[in-house]
Amino acid sequence: MATEYQIDGEEPREEMSFLDHLEQLRWHLIRSAIAIVSMGVIAFINKTFVFDSIILGPKNSDFLTFRFLCKASAKLHELLPSVVGVDTLCIGQNMPQLQNINMAGQFTSHIMTSIVFGLIVAFPYVFWEVWRFIAPGLKDGERNNARGAVFTVSSLFFIGVLFGYFVICPLSVNFFLTYSVSETVQNLPTLGTYISTVTTVVLACGFVFQLPVIVMVLTKLGLVSPLILRKFRKHAFVGSLVLSAIITPPDVFSQFLVTLPLMVLYEISIFISARITKKAA
Repeated sequence: MATEYQIDGEEPREEMSFLDHLEQLRWHLIRSAIAIVSMGVIAFINKTFVFDSIILGPKNSDFLTFRFLCKASAKLHELLPSVVGVDTLCIGQNMPQLQNINMAGQFTSHIMTSIVFGLIVAFPYVFWEVWRFIAPGLKDGERNNARGAVFTVSSLFFIGVLFGYFVICPLSVNFFLTYSVSETVQNLPTLGTYISTVTTVVLACGFVFQLPVIVMVLTKLGLVSPLILRKFRKHAFVGSLVLSAIITPPDVFSQFLVTLPLMVLYEISIFISARITKKAA
């Protein structure tokens, strides 16, 4: 396989072998790994801020989401006193303390959290490196149509991360840390399981919000069309419910909060696919 390849600041290379492509890919991956590790080291050094203010935020009673729900409950109580109590939506107020039962548990959690933090912060650069590897293989028209891809993908990723952190995480944490099958059973959550839940939800939402970009690429490749997307709208709704059931606690309210933006993203994807199809026609 020999294709034209160009690196910023260099003359175009007319012919590249398969091994040359692998060599270029290796350096893109190395630079991406360096960026993730660098951001992870910064997070590792700033342990107090990362853990107390960010990671453990969704379990604190004064977390932004919990304060918003309490204020909303008070407002709704003024409008509908017989339906909504003054503290009906006030959740996250009686969270149990986390514990660590492994000797190296806190250190391991510190390292894992730093890596995830580094991946999230360095995501725009990582995708830019991926784009630099893919872009030379595209035609001029395709590159022009994909202009702004790094900004779009990164923006959707950060929107998904913020949605997962401020909406899904506090609801999930509150549900799991306060759920009890019996009053005689006490919740003693571990630090590892808590961090695993938070990081999984945040990263999952960040990547799920890439749906419009995925549909755009598949439409350009001719694999999907707006007709197909409209035809399978009901199936997409069921799939959204299943996905929301996986990444959220098993309650209807949390699943609805995840399903709603997923379906909005699906409708946006149909609109994007229709525009691409119309432009191509």
